[in-house]
Amino acid sequence: MSDTARPFPSGFLFGAATAAYQIEGAAFEDGRTASIWDTFSREPGAVINADNGDVACDHYHRFRDDVALMKDLGLDTYRFSVSWARVRPDGGAVNQKGLDFYKRLVDELHGAGILPWLTLYHWDLPQALQDRGGWTVRETSDLFTEHALSVHDALGDRVQNWTTLNEPWCSSFLSYTGGIHAPGHFSITEGVLAAHHLLLGHGQVVRELRARDASLDLGITLNLTVADPVDPSDAGDLDAARRIDGQFNRWFLDPIFRGQYPADIVADIRAVDAGAIDALDAATLPGDFETIAQPLQALGVNYYHGEFVGAAPDPHPPVPGDAPTDRATGSPWPAGADIHWHERGLPRTNMGWEVQPEGLTRLLQRVWTEYAQPAGTVLYVTENGAAYDDELVVEDGVRRVHDTERVAFLRAHLGAIADAVESGVDVRGYFYWSLLDNFEWAWGYAKRFGIVRVDYDTQERTPKDSALEYRRVIAARAIDVPSALLAPR
Repeated sequence: MSDTARPFPSGFLFGAATAAYQIEGAAFEDGRTASIWDTFSREPGAVINADNGDVACDHYHRFRDDVALMKDLGLDTYRFSVSWARVRPDGGAVNQKGLDFYKRLVDELHGAGILPWLTLYHWDLPQALQDRGGWTVRETSDLFTEHALSVHDALGDRVQNWTTLNEPWCSSFLSYTGGIHAPGHFSITEGVLAAHHLLLGHGQVVRELRARDASLDLGITLNLTVADPVDPSDAGDLDAARRIDGQFNRWFLDPIFRGQYPADIVADIRAVDAGAIDALDAATLPGDFETIAQPLQALGVNYYHGEFVGAAPDPHPPVPGDAPTDRATGSPWPAGADIHWHERGLPRTNMGWEVQPEGLTRLLQRVWTEYAQPAGTVLYVTENGAAYDDELVVEDGVRRVHDTERVAFLRAHLGAIADAVESGVDVRGYFYWSLLDNFEWAWGYAKRFGIVRVDYDTQERTPKDSALEYRRVIAARAIDVPSALLAPR
């Protein structure tokens, strides 16, 4: 190890993450039925190029090769999700063939010496349950608990790390208020109800799994941000940053760790749509917050970029990322009026997102100090990654992808985690998003986040330079290791 290398703590886990609908394919095989994403992707204009997850990366049939690839990269752990539509099709009886797939996957991971990290819900609600109200009704929380217990019946002896939900902000406000993700609705009331029932389902699952096996490591994954005011001395800019932080971060952190929704954001939403808060009050039953605020072993933090906002428009506003299609969408921010995003000169990814690694350091420090440390909960960075326009080249007969920007992104964010650890934050692991190029929701297959390139016509996998660099970092257990050669083994 060089003198300039920054080692990670002993036991720090290096991993990668995926999600069932984005990679599995086999959409209607072995008893799986439609999820809301199977339906939404078939709505005209919902997904670019009318792409869908019917085949995706064909991981359902190629998982053994993909696990071998993970092993070659030296991954300590692999974060994946189970498809509710595969495990309990239509939200009904257990589908043994669906569970058997995940048994095979987990066994393959164990055989490769890779720790399975299981997420119970990554947005693939069975369409039949959406037809009955989806996450806007309490029944879905109870059925989610049944789904979770069915997965535990099958995998409880094989999996130690369990995550209930991935990014409930996306599966509530982005999906039921902004109309950007499935089911594509435009209702503030539906958004707050969905958020509540997602959190209720999370708490119920944690309570039931802990009652079954107190040794399990249980947690949730939230997508979080750093909201900075354009002018920290301007009251309007400070208020814009407060409202973004409150609707994106605190709306989920506060009930999980403090047993209540943030009062300032409740008041903000009430001022916009009093009926939405009235509906939330009516849906919140005695004991709900006690259920939601179950103690957790782990909090997963997903971080892609920060927010630079003010009360007045930027005279030279940032160029937004292109919308996937011409389909009209709304704002996912119930109390988002007069919040304007500003340019600050940072580089941007192919999604139009700023590259802001120091924001990850500040985010981890804030979440640790205000929420996780007082609760005895440790942190993991469960998603972090970037989309770029990768180009495949053949050099001396070897397929290569020289994704220099992604290599820099990876190293910078690992450095940001090292900074947080050195400041006293207990961060136990990092999962790059994503292992594979995959179905990127409303963007279909137009955006590539993977450290492994997928040729969607042939399903051939090609590790990119970022994968080779990540392998080096993992082998050294440190950053700032030599990376000049980037030669495949």
